[in-house]
Amino acid sequence: MAKYMLIMRATDESLAKFQDVDFTEIMNAMGKFNDELIRAGVLLAAEGLDDPKEGVVVDFTGETPVVTDGPYGETKELFSGYYILDVASQQEAVEWAKRAPFMAGSKTEIRRVPTIDEFPQDNQWIQKERAWREQTGQL
Repeated sequence: MAKYMLIMRATDESLAKFQDVDFTEIMNAMGKFNDELIRAGVLLAAEGLDDPKEGVVVDFTGETPVVTDGPYGETKELFSGYYILDVASQQEAVEWAKRAPFMAGSKTEIRRVPTIDEFPQDNQWIQKERAWREQTGQL
């Protein structure tokens, strides 16, 4: 099994379609999808994100970091939520992503999450992280 992150990316068009959908309908559809992931035993984490107007960006392109209040960037540069799934393959992650509700006009980026075992085990920081993960029940 491997972890894959599904990064949900909205577009201006998909957001416009989403504005007219009743919140109860959204909650029911997302709840049903999340329940399917839970029953399949593949869901590790899932969160939606607040409106970009409520966020900030820390820009490191200059000599010193600059903090900018939202809204910022173009819609296509933002993501609205994510899932982390523990599945057998990238293809299985793709199949789950295809089933997500309210994604018409949007995009989902899927990326594997490397495990701590893939990093040099003789590195002191990896050793400290491994100890923390073991202590917190993550390993």
